[in-house]
Amino acid sequence: MFSEIGQLIFDNEAVAKTSDFTMGLEIEMQRVDETGELSQEPYPAGAGDEKINPWITNDFLETMSEVVTPPAAHALDAMHYLYGINNALRTALSPGELLWPLSMPPRLPKDKSRIPLAKMGPKKEAYLKEWLKRHGFSEGTPCGAHINLSIDPHVFNLVYDRMHDQFDSELDLQNYLYAKIAQGFLRYRWVITYLFGASPIAEANYFDKGQGPKAPIRSIRQSSHGFGNKFTGDYTNIQQYVNRIEQGVSDGKLISDYEFHGAVRFKGNTNLKELPKTGVQYLELRMLDLDPSSSVGIRTNTLRFFRLMASYFIMSPALKPDQVNAVVERADKMNEEVSEEHPNDISKYQASARAFLQRLEMYADKIQLGPEYQEEIEDLQDRVENPLSTPSAKMITHIKNNSLTDYALRRAKHYQASALQSIRPFKGFETNRKISANDLKHELFQGSWEPDKDKGQR
Repeated sequence: MFSEIGQLIFDNEAVAKTSDFTMGLEIEMQRVDETGELSQEPYPAGAGDEKINPWITNDFLETMSEVVTPPAAHALDAMHYLYGINNALRTALSPGELLWPLSMPPRLPKDKSRIPLAKMGPKKEAYLKEWLKRHGFSEGTPCGAHINLSIDPHVFNLVYDRMHDQFDSELDLQNYLYAKIAQGFLRYRWVITYLFGASPIAEANYFDKGQGPKAPIRSIRQSSHGFGNKFTGDYTNIQQYVNRIEQGVSDGKLISDYEFHGAVRFKGNTNLKELPKTGVQYLELRMLDLDPSSSVGIRTNTLRFFRLMASYFIMSPALKPDQVNAVVERADKMNEEVSEEHPNDISKYQASARAFLQRLEMYADKIQLGPEYQEEIEDLQDRVENPLSTPSAKMITHIKNNSLTDYALRRAKHYQASALQSIRPFKGFETNRKISANDLKHELFQGSWEPDKDKGQR
């Protein structure tokens, strides 16, 4: 089951460190009015300055709010941050405004030119206008949940100390392990689309007449009908990843390296060219639709599942370098097929999904993870056997007149009412100052729960 690195970690009783990933979240949601139209209200003043507030900002449209959490030691910590900041955004909304809980946008106006782009300063706004020329409004409007994942440094120290003859430096090992995890997530992205896909239909005016799927599918957002540029990355190693993106910019396929929005992105140095030398600091995982059954768009158990997958990928044998692109290309085709399946249908790849979850179950048992992980695997195994229990299948039962608007508004109003009943909503963004992670933690959680205090919760 284990690779050489995995066995080394296991033999040194350091497996816990491979599941102690630091996690951050980025959750996008559209601001809408009570009828399900994109909001015409200005950017909420109580959410701070969208150009400098690192925790609430905009992405593409002025109505597309993005909540960003500081890095947290455990899944539960990240969720506490997310709920706190999400509530702060909700309490800053104008009367009658709501946060749309679906990945696919609400119905769009026929004249999309009147939809305001995000006001993020001249440089970013010029980029958005160029992006708009190339792709159009619709492709920029789907929202999602992004997970940022970084490896505990203890893993690098332990492995390099005993395997330094196989790597040029500890940084070389660091880049290798991040590439290994990225390859794993890309290889099994189709499983994630099956288990968590939640964008079965698009609302009015998203597709031009005659375009788009003719019936509900598992995930429009994760399919070729979804977000923006379809430029594919090279995940063989960090240098080839950088080379591929830079070549895309040189060939005019990408406006800039920022435009690369693959399902996984390596993050670290803001100067992409320097990334191989300075090292990857974390992965940005971009393959999750919003979960409309949660007010914040994602559930704690989902984070635990991603943490389990990442740990499994560290400990398992790696792909050979000359296999990576072919395996990822095949996985992309599988993801397209799975995303376009009808939500009620048993997947073409049911047996493969079943086998993968069985491997994860064996791994979780071997490293003695807690019952919360076993319970999550059991729930997801049920989704594989019973497609009617998947998010998209549940959602299509709420379709009326080819729309999910009534369902989305019921959810949005319930979540908004709950947020407004918060005992002590955070108001600190109104000062328009840039708030540090430490200040945010203190302000959000003073006198109550505090991130990292309970090390037993993962």
